[in-house]
This record gives sequence, structure tokens and C-alpha cells, in this order.
Amino acid sequence: MSKHNRWLALVNLLSGSGRCGRDWEHIARMLYAKGIDFDTVFTGYRYHAIELAKRGIVEDGYRNLIAIGGDGTIHEVANGILMQQEVPSVQVRMGVIPVGTGNDWVRTFGIPRNYSAAIRAIKEGRSYLQDVGKVTYTESQYEQTRYMANVAGLGFDAYVIQVFNHLKMKGLKGKWLYLYSLVRGFFSAKPAGATIEVDGKVIYNKLLFSLAVGICRYNGGGIQQLPRAVANDGLLDLTIIRPVHWWHVVFRAKRLFNGRIYSIGHVEYAQGKVVKITSAPNMPLETDGELQGESPVTISVVPEALRFVVTKEFLQ
Repeated sequence: MSKHNRWLALVNLLSGSGRCGRDWEHIARMLYAKGIDFDTVFTGYRYHAIELAKRGIVEDGYRNLIAIGGDGTIHEVANGILMQQEVPSVQVRMGVIPVGTGNDWVRTFGIPRNYSAAIRAIKEGRSYLQDVGKVTYTESQYEQTRYMANVAGLGFDAYVIQVFNHLKMKGLKGKWLYLYSLVRGFFSAKPAGATIEVDGKVIYNKLLFSLAVGICRYNGGGIQQLPRAVANDGLLDLTIIRPVHWWHVVFRAKRLFNGRIYSIGHVEYAQGKVVKITSAPNMPLETDGELQGESPVTISVVPEALRFVVTKEFLQ
């Protein structure tokens, strides 16, 4: 039976160090109170939300999905929408109730962490078409493909995720965890000799500490690493960071959050539609905060491929 007019809520109860699990009944009551007709599925393992989203669209006929969790949950639901071949991705709407640790993707669009406001946006149903990045990378010596809704990072960004995941697996929790991971990641990240090619032209060929390629502006728990990014301009934004000493970061830390990152001397900016990165040794890759193998990496923009719900204020 078709469920075109109902919402499918994909819930990651572990998001936000378990906060989603603690708050889920409250969120569900608020959805019912707003008169939103929805069914619920819970994720049980990594990439499960991709499977659930694909099945919900192709087999059950849903055209409205709600990602309830963090950036990783959003990443997986978006990939489920984009990877299935039966229904054009722009015919599926994705709403978001952010319950994660970083909640970086929603920052670009002003989607509030307040449950009531996020649910009101879903009820109003205003949608926006954003670009996505198609990411081809190497994992276990095989070429893989994944879609990026927010930001992909090579080098330092991926080392931070490695440290963060390791600490979470040890059972550690708390808001301090990501800050600690940033510090540990900075000192464990190893620069590599890298070549960056944009739209067929080599723009960088030297030691690289970190590279961010994105559709949206924020990653790393609120760092405005791509402040000039426009989510529907058909272009990828690049922030290239050369090897840097720790004191350059400490004394310029405010610029990472206020949109002035390009005023730091070790940081370069570029834009394009296709980005290719090779390095020696290979550098680890993360997409939307999820570890995804290593270089070589190719990222190409797919214009206006993902339709998601935003607040009316964002569209004004």
C-alpha cells in the first residue's frame, strides 16, 4: 500500500551519546501533537538507515522521511534516498530533528536544535533543493562510492573522527569528548604529500595537513570551515590547510568559528565542480563525520539532488 502522504521516522536511539533514546518518547508525542502522520523504524547498526530509507521508498512507497539523530544519521538517510534507483531523489522530502553531538549539517540552514521548532518546520513542509557531492574513494583496496550532504575531510578531520570513535567505543561520553578529540587529532595527524586537482587543473602539489570539501559551511562541532559555501550554487568549496604549528591554531582559534578562517596564513580557498586528490602516503577520509576509507579520492558535485525541509525563516 502506498504511503506517499505519511512520514517515515528513522530513529537512531544512540545519537547524542544516548540522548535520542532518552528523548524519543517526548519527540514522538510532539509529532503526534502537531498532527504529523508517521511510522517509525529504529536503526540497529552502521549503515542500517541507508537500508531502511531505500526500503521505505522503493518497497513501501514513502516520499517523506524524517532523520532523527545526528549528522551520521542524516548522512545515511540522505544516501538511502540518493542510492536507490526507483524514485527520483527530488521526489522525496527529508525532514530532520537534530539530536546529535555536532549537528553541523543543520547549522547552515538555521534548523534549530529545539525539538518544537524542528517539528514545526516538518509540519509546514517547506522544502529546499541542495547540491550533494558524489565521493569516490578507496577502501580495502576497492573503489567505493558514497554521497556527501555536508562536508568531506581528508587528513586532520578524519584523524579527529578516528580518535572520537575510539573514545566512544571505550564507553566515554560528554560534551568534552569532541574537544579532546580535536586536540588529540591535531597532534596525531601526519601531513602527506598531496596533489589536488580541480576541474582538470592542479591547484596544489605539496605537503597537506587537512582538506575540507563541502556543500555546506560547518563541520567539527560548529567550526565554520567553509564559510563561503552556498548549498545550491552547483559548486564544491575547498578549504586547504598547509602544515601548521599548534600556536598558529591556538592564537587564531576564534577565526575557525566566526567565518574568517581564510585570514589565517596557512589556509587556502578554492572552488570547482570536480575535485581529485592523490597523496603519498594515503590520507584517511571522512564524509559527513563518518570514516570512509582513504585517498585517492574524487568528489564531483550533483546539483540540486536532495530535497529537504527547512524553516520558513531560511527561505525568506
